[in-house]
Amino acid sequence: MVAVPSRLDREERRRQVSEAAWRVLVRDGLEALSVRNVAAEAGLPQSSLRYTFPTVATVRERAVALVVERLTERVDAVDPERGDWGRAVLLELLPLDDERRTEMEVYLALGTAAMTDPSLRDAHRAAQSGVRDVCVRALGALAGRAARDVEVRQVHALVDGLALHLVRQDPGADVAWAVEVLDAHLAQLAG
Repeated sequence: MVAVPSRLDREERRRQVSEAAWRVLVRDGLEALSVRNVAAEAGLPQSSLRYTFPTVATVRERAVALVVERLTERVDAVDPERGDWGRAVLLELLPLDDERRTEMEVYLALGTAAMTDPSLRDAHRAAQSGVRDVCVRALGALAGRAARDVEVRQVHALVDGLALHLVRQDPGADVAWAVEVLDAHLAQLAG
């Protein structure tokens, strides 16, 4: 029998705990995000959770980091040979399905908390930087040249605004309008 490396066990535990934190946050709100509630949601004793996540701040930081990791995985999974790669990766930034909607709800809640919680600011900046990087790469692929800063800022703001509107509408509501808005903006940039 081959033993699983403890590093993988720890990473898997961190992922499970972060997903439990997401569920608590989305279901019960930021004020319910505590080590105790996350441990209960993950089905773990609070004492074992405190070893990996000693404070609620560490749970929050890891929850934001998981959002970035998931986004990176999705972007990396888009075939770079696709003719519409730039558009496809920009669509990955939008909460067009339940999974991405949950991620965006977590991102928005913790991004708001970062305004008053210094322990979250670095994680939030890293997340914003990751989204900006996706916009830079996508626009470069779409235009066949380096994107101008103003173009990157426009697309980043557009994607952020669309994402906010999408999570504020009723779950299950039509999301096609957001894709149409993004496509219209990309067509303007191309023209």
